[in-house]
Amino acid sequence: MSSVRNEHVSPERTLSLTPVAPSAAEPDEQGPREECGVFGVWAPGEDVAKMTYYGLYALQHRGQEAAGIAVSDGRRTVVFKDLGLVSQVFDEQTLSSLRGHLAVGHCRYSTTGATTWENAQPTFRTTAAGSGLALGHNGNLVNTAELREDVAKLENRKRSGLRATTDSDLLTELLAAGAADLGVYEAAMRLLPRLRGAFSLTFADESTLYAARDPQGVRPLVLGRLERGWVVASETAALDIVGASFVREVEPGELIAIDADGIRSQRFAAPEPKGCVFEYVYLARPDTTIAGRSVYDTRVEIGRRLAEEHPVEADLVIPVPESGTPAAIGYAQGSGIPYGQGLVKNAYVGRTFIQPSQTIRQLGIRLKLNPLRNVIRGKRLVVVDDSIVRGNTQRALVRMLREAGALEVHVRIASPPVRWPCFYGIDFASRAELIANGADTEGVRRSIGSDSLGYVSVEQMVAASEQPRSRLCCACFDGDYPIPLPEEAQLGKHLLEDVPEPTSSGAASGDPGPLSVGYGAGEALTRP
Repeated sequence: MSSVRNEHVSPERTLSLTPVAPSAAEPDEQGPREECGVFGVWAPGEDVAKMTYYGLYALQHRGQEAAGIAVSDGRRTVVFKDLGLVSQVFDEQTLSSLRGHLAVGHCRYSTTGATTWENAQPTFRTTAAGSGLALGHNGNLVNTAELREDVAKLENRKRSGLRATTDSDLLTELLAAGAADLGVYEAAMRLLPRLRGAFSLTFADESTLYAARDPQGVRPLVLGRLERGWVVASETAALDIVGASFVREVEPGELIAIDADGIRSQRFAAPEPKGCVFEYVYLARPDTTIAGRSVYDTRVEIGRRLAEEHPVEADLVIPVPESGTPAAIGYAQGSGIPYGQGLVKNAYVGRTFIQPSQTIRQLGIRLKLNPLRNVIRGKRLVVVDDSIVRGNTQRALVRMLREAGALEVHVRIASPPVRWPCFYGIDFASRAELIANGADTEGVRRSIGSDSLGYVSVEQMVAASEQPRSRLCCACFDGDYPIPLPEEAQLGKHLLEDVPEPTSSGAASGDPGPLSVGYGAGEALTRP
């Protein structure tokens, strides 16, 4: 028996909640948005719900729109999810009611589908055999339109009242349909090779925890060992939090199953590693390790190489906290210029359910960062940040530092210019809005108002990661997409928002009409 439960919203109702308001700190700046975090645990005798809660807490940086946990006790699966941060969605009473021996957890930032309760994960289906299937997905598929057609063709398909509009939901539907005849493991072995794009998955039925990673291994996924069980998670930092020891990465093209008989593994596709280099630059926690390389060490090394590529005479190196801090430390080490803390970050500014007033909005970046005037007054500053997307944050920051008394402001960026959108799980601005797409370095410098501007090169960034260039995806920097993209009408964040209802025979009725292309897809596909 399987069931879905949520204390906040009845699953029998089709209800769209108001999206969580974006940060008031910089309303006009859509920087690189993290994608999602996934966590799974199989551990009889442990409090798997609370363990998953802590695991998601460690992965909160990867997605702040929604969170959810599915728990199975061997007889039924219970899902609890809602919009908001992990700490907003779950409390002690809720967690204590989620009892079982295995769990799947997810924290979401949307890359396909709007911010609605229906689109929160884990997604859930009941198979024809009566078993439940819960799934969490980190990444983004590029053959979503093709999967939509496959779902529309399913015979005797019974839709619930919920209308999820995500690639993850389609994947769950197809997996549940196949599991009715083949079982989950064999259904996954048949479905996974047909998926195109980035996917790090954790999913489970009543007795077994599964994990799978796309053949390119775009997004990280790791396996950890508990004294009485196993853990899979997006980052090694989540293993540390729950006391699991790192065993290895889930390999590209690998499916893992964990149950009472132990752990088994099988390749569903030949590996073609293309890990996302932006995980090293920005996305992952600094205390995470990817492909054997410390993210923190990588960022410090990028800073050292940045100092070699773009030296400048200055009095103080300061980071834009927190993501710019390791690179700023490296820049100071590489340049010999003293490192200092010139900006104080308000740790409590983030997503909120309260819409900021226009007066508060006008405060802009000052809600997030405030200068230490006594530190920066009269100084020539090197300001190190992780990336520039639109340039609004850096423009406001340079102005604020000058007003606080800085003599010179030299901006150094610990990644190359972002010129292309990502289709594999990061939601950048559209290509037309990427400041580096329409201007060279001097043009960007003039736009943000700094005295000088320097980006680390792609070559030095890759070298700092200690990974071969051939094993990394640098598409957002060089436009070289390792996974082929379909035509522009089959791409976009809101591709599934206006899907026609299937007819009684299961086929979609009518022409789906023009499909909105999100985050610069058309621009990317017609690039010179």
